[in-house]
Amino acid sequence: MAILGTIVKSVYELRSIPIELRKRKDCNKAQIKVLRKLLTKAQNTAFGEHYNFPGILSKQNTVKAFQESVPTFDYNSMFRKWWYRAINGEGFVSWPGRVKYFALTSGTSESSSKQIPVTGDMIRAIRRTSIRQLVSTARYKFPIEFYEKGILMIGGSTHLNFNGTYYEGDLSGISAGNIPFWFQHFYKPGKRISRERQWDTKLDEIVKSAPDWDIGIIVGVPAWIQIILERIIEQHKLTNIHDIWPDLAVYVHSGVSFEPYVKSFDKLFGKPVIYNESYLASEGYIAFQSSLDRRVMQLVVDNGLFYEFVPFNDENFDTEGNMVENPEAITLDKVIEGAEYALLLSNCAGAWRYLLGDTIKFMSKEDCEIVITGRTKHFLSLCGEHLSQENMNKAVKMLQDEFNIEIREFTVAGFRHESMFAHKWYLGTEDDIDPELAVQKIDEYLKVLNDDYRVERIAAVTDVFLEILPPKAFSNWMKVHGKEGGANKFPRVLKGEKYEQWEAYLKDYKNNL
Repeated sequence: MAILGTIVKSVYELRSIPIELRKRKDCNKAQIKVLRKLLTKAQNTAFGEHYNFPGILSKQNTVKAFQESVPTFDYNSMFRKWWYRAINGEGFVSWPGRVKYFALTSGTSESSSKQIPVTGDMIRAIRRTSIRQLVSTARYKFPIEFYEKGILMIGGSTHLNFNGTYYEGDLSGISAGNIPFWFQHFYKPGKRISRERQWDTKLDEIVKSAPDWDIGIIVGVPAWIQIILERIIEQHKLTNIHDIWPDLAVYVHSGVSFEPYVKSFDKLFGKPVIYNESYLASEGYIAFQSSLDRRVMQLVVDNGLFYEFVPFNDENFDTEGNMVENPEAITLDKVIEGAEYALLLSNCAGAWRYLLGDTIKFMSKEDCEIVITGRTKHFLSLCGEHLSQENMNKAVKMLQDEFNIEIREFTVAGFRHESMFAHKWYLGTEDDIDPELAVQKIDEYLKVLNDDYRVERIAAVTDVFLEILPPKAFSNWMKVHGKEGGANKFPRVLKGEKYEQWEAYLKDYKNNL
């Protein structure tokens, strides 16, 4: 099977100069082309007819006409007005044909989970971007033999639920169930184990099979990958994971900021491993890290996704992170480097001007390079402190570095306290640290990182509390709520009912220790 390595190297070498030029092409022109393709293909759907896609396409300024004709949607409005029809088996609702797959993602207050349409066009688009990312690893100058190693991809079960009309499951399970035949030789844990729905059983099978594999690349959410690697090391009495997988060289992570996990992961390896970030959502493969020396991701601008950017501020979002009607939405040519935006997406699965829920910053407008800063609803601003997920991640990283500790999980909540406000941090660590010292340090870091926080701490946010918990308290919460494995992540911010559930859970958890 040495042919794959040769092909990857050859493709990269043939395209290396165009790739560099493509980074500097007009990303906005590429986006306009994508939008016209999407509108053309969907013009005969119910959505396309309702919003007169043919009329939009006839206008000289397609983007302006599109924004003036089509409103913005969040999940609830898109589902209630359009996607419910596709769920019921109707075809040509917001994309041509009937939707065969729906990806299940984290729930909202209105439902236990979101059902995101995944079309054949979307599966092919994700596959194309995945191949681009694989080809981009040739920049690291691995030997050709490296590309014959296994790729361990940890995601949801490929054994999807079928209700007679459509299949539903985790996007990673849908994608793994549709991998091309030529990739099946490299894909681990393989078809049998990947069909397993029970996380504990799947974990046991992976740990048992680990010595039979020669893994070069690992892909998955950090929290679950860490558990798997620790179990393999413990079960097979290894010093580190390289004792069993000596050629492991790349870990591709997605879903959450990797900063808080770096210290923990470094201890699992016996050799340097390249940490490579990707931005794969149920709505599309949005960006991936294509260079080794820059911790940024390149936006995929020419593969079935059209982006708009809503400035993440009080004019466009309320205190709960809900987008207002008719928000300011700008295109790629008008973004400002360093400003924070919420992402609107139109895609090849029938999402139109759809609020994804993530917030990003452009680090290079010219090269379309971004970083993820958080979620529109995963921030704290009880009284104007505007504490972002990016601030939280950095504060936790600073605490780890200063005290040489590992914090495997954390979450933050805000609430009314003695007529004013307070924050409470929950840190998951097995290391010893005084909670009072930890909260003092985190408070100090945040005052440096965030001017609004510093101002509000003087009067409005009168207290900050912190509780140290065993990491298992977090993973057990996920288990209790049926969120083990796959692409599931522990929320960085807890609000309302979820915070009340968390507090009740902790009370029971501590009583049972």
